[in-house]
Amino acid sequence: MVNGYSLDPHPNADFAKEQFAVVNIPRVKRDRVPAGNVEVMDSLEEAIKSAKNREHFYAAKVVGPARSSEGVVLFYIIDLYQ
Repeated sequence: MVNGYSLDPHPNADFAKEQFAVVNIPRVKRDRVPAGNVEVMDSLEEAIKSAKNREHFYAAKVVGPARSSEGVVLFYIIDLYQ
């Protein structure tokens, strides 16, 4: 559940899940990003290494993918690691 919304259509479904990723965002105060700005990684360490020394790239824990009401595929940011 993110911001009070369940991202899975059914409690037993396993579509949206927590994962570590590198996210490309212009400013840190974002709570969701388009899927095209997210690169899923196998571990937090890998995400931190990949984001290091890249402007506007951050290691993050995200939940997703989930389709918004506008039809855009999004990831929700749970934690950012700067």
